[in-house]
Amino acid sequence: MLCGILFVLYTGIRWEFLPQELGFGSGMTCWRRLQDWNEAGVWQRLHELLLSELRAADLLDFSRAAVDSSHIRAMKGGPATGPSPVDRGKADS
Repeated sequence: MLCGILFVLYTGIRWEFLPQELGFGSGMTCWRRLQDWNEAGVWQRLHELLLSELRAADLLDFSRAAVDSSHIRAMKGGPATGPSPVDRGKADS
């Protein structure tokens, strides 16, 4: 199952198109197992364990790390907002 899940996540194919000849089982079964394991916290625990092992072996290199951020919707309007060139009845940004 794990190999099937990783194959789909790596290749980006649809779950139902997971080739049976690879021997990973049904794509939908792999999808359900992914959901079950996610709800059970397996992926979070696996991530923590891998980081711990890599840290202990001094194999983490944060010099190339990227920080993700959340996005906040920009509210329309404000003192510098003028008329929209596309729709004259609405403000632009």
